[in-house]
This record gives sequence, C-alpha cells and structure tokens, in this order.
Amino acid sequence: MGLKYLAGYSPTVLEKVQALIDNNQLAGYLQKKYPQAHQVKTDKALYEFVQAIKNRYLRQSSPLSKVIYDDRLDVLHQALGLHSFVSRVQGGKLKAKNEIRIGGVFRTAPIEFLQMIVAHELAHLREKEHNKAFYQLCLHIEPDYHQLEFDMRLYLICLDKGLDLYLE
Repeated sequence: MGLKYLAGYSPTVLEKVQALIDNNQLAGYLQKKYPQAHQVKTDKALYEFVQAIKNRYLRQSSPLSKVIYDDRLDVLHQALGLHSFVSRVQGGKLKAKNEIRIGGVFRTAPIEFLQMIVAHELAHLREKEHNKAFYQLCLHIEPDYHQLEFDMRLYLICLDKGLDLYLE
C-alpha cells in the first residue's frame, strides 16, 4: 500500500485510507475538514504563536530561546518538529536553552496541524519521553491531539503524492 506515515495503524484504517486515495478523495476530505492554511509564516510569528500557547498552558516551564521553521527536518523519519535542550557552561554557571524547530513543510498547513505539532514539542519541556504523562500533557494543550495527528499524517500522504492542498 505504501502508507508509510500510517505504520502501526490497523488494517481496517489502512484499507479506508487506501480507498480514499484510489478514489482521489483524500485531498477533498482534508480540504473540507481544514479549509485553509494558517498565516503564521515567519519565524518571528511562529515564536510569538508558540510563546502564546506556552504561556497559556505551561507558564512555569523553562523559557524558549528559539522557535523556527526548519526546512532540513525530514518528515520521512517522523521529524515533524524537534525540541532540543542545550546546556552550556558560562563562567561558573550552567545555562540551559530550549529550542523548538518545526518542519518547514508546515508553513502552508492548516492551523490545527501547527497547533498539534506545537503541543507535542511543548510537552517535551516537561516530559522527555513519549509516555502516558507526555500524551496527557499533549491532550491538555490540544484536546483533539490524536485526531489531528492522524489527519496530519493523511496530509503528509497528499504531499508525497504531489498534492499541496494549501499553496497560495
């Protein structure tokens, strides 16, 4: 079937997605559900967008030093976003920096997908591993997290097939 973004999903789900693809209905399904791309296009706008979500849900967490779109992130290897924690010694003190990089492919995605990725990366500020507490925090930040993650995978399938649904 070649549905690499849906590895681990049940055969029933894979069959339904494949039927949408075979009938050229997958793009239409996504466009109906998510009619337009977001307007968070620059790194500065992305930083402000992420900071607003962080301030609402994770006010006590470590500050973010950088938030950018990164065209080098490889969605094929499940890197939709990347949270990095860098510690450096400055004088006699240990300075920590948190950085978030969002795949450049999401500059022209629906706002819901961007919110889901941001929720995922922000959850890493508190939980480093993908465990139960991590996913509970994702759901706290974005209640539709799991559905959005699935739909975002469908979006990536469309992109693989050369269908950029939200070109401007």
